[in-house]
Amino acid sequence: MQETKNTTKYVIWMVVAMLFWGFAWTAGKVAAEHSNAEVAAFWRYGISFITIMPVVWYMKIPFKTDKIGFLYMLAAGALTSLFNYLFFAGLSLGQAGYGGTMVTALAPIITYLLSITIFGTKVSNTQIVALSLGIFGALILLRVPFEGFSFLNLESSYFLGCALVWSLVTIISQKAAKRTNLMFYTFVIFGITAFINMLFALPHHPFDFNTYDSVFWYTIIFIGILPGTFSTALFFVSAGKIGAHRTGVFMFIVSVGAIVSSWVVYGENIALSTLIGCVLAFVAVMLFNMKRTSKVLV
Repeated sequence: MQETKNTTKYVIWMVVAMLFWGFAWTAGKVAAEHSNAEVAAFWRYGISFITIMPVVWYMKIPFKTDKIGFLYMLAAGALTSLFNYLFFAGLSLGQAGYGGTMVTALAPIITYLLSITIFGTKVSNTQIVALSLGIFGALILLRVPFEGFSFLNLESSYFLGCALVWSLVTIISQKAAKRTNLMFYTFVIFGITAFINMLFALPHHPFDFNTYDSVFWYTIIFIGILPGTFSTALFFVSAGKIGAHRTGVFMFIVSVGAIVSSWVVYGENIALSTLIGCVLAFVAVMLFNMKRTSKVLV
């Protein structure tokens, strides 16, 4: 009974973390509108890096890894900085609800496909069905059956890039998890990402605080602390308790946070095709993470 209560607590924490990650899409659009993609990208992770320091210290996280683990961190940090820029660049042009839904739905599917094609990951019959369903959901999400390849516009291209880059980050993180503590890994990633994004933000004078209004600063501080440090800490603590195989399903709560917050702030309406595609991708992730009961294909 006590174990069930403890698990319930971590499930609630995971839901809170995912909702804040969803809110970050709408808040990111606000920040991008009051600055530019380069400056917003730098301060998002700059604030997260600063505020995660006391968390890492309080949790007494060991600062150790090996050379390969450090290389994983460098690669993940560089890719995360790219994702960070694409995130704000896409939001400066497109809708927060659609962006959050599209990236959340596509990233797991792309991750599975990359794992299978590049690393030769073995899949079961059920997982093949799940992937097929996920790909079909992705096509609907991108409105391919209705509008062909019109999704390949500048707005959607940024979000599609986000999904692809985040898939690579996810794969690297899975490899790095065997070589270091994930909170230390996150701490280093935050630092590398902030530094790289700072280099591109310098021409825009990110440290000239009077250049950007109070709306930008309040919003970027919110993104850096709550969806950044707070939700990341909740995610890793909760994932360790409820099982890593279940975290992929929780990621779809990000879409809910993005859709609701974008509707409240911007009055954005989400197309039926977006909701159907997201639901199909959600079912695909659930099926893919089910325990393998069928014969595994080599």
